[in-house]
Amino acid sequence: MKILNRRDFGVALAAAMLLPATTARADDMEVHIDNFVFQPAELKIKVGTTVTWTNRDDIPHTLVSAGKFRSKTLDTDDKFSFTFTNAGDYKYFCSLHPHMTGMIKVE
Repeated sequence: MKILNRRDFGVALAAAMLLPATTARADDMEVHIDNFVFQPAELKIKVGTTVTWTNRDDIPHTLVSAGKFRSKTLDTDDKFSFTFTNAGDYKYFCSLHPHMTGMIKVE
């Protein structure tokens, strides 16, 4: 292991501060759409978490949370992601099949 002198340490520290953070977010979550159901139907997450929905059905679906988010029509294997930046309860549904509902609870 090399010991850095003060100048080299300062240069290394300055360089590290310029690099973007590249750590993966362990708290990102997934919801699968399968057999006309959101799985899981309810998630409890923290502010800043990104949720990704994947349509595993053979027919299209959408995701709508009134005034919060709206996906395009998702065909089989299409994905939609949303990052939750505010606490609260986010009810959502499929606009093509309104009986399909889900809930994201953000703390």
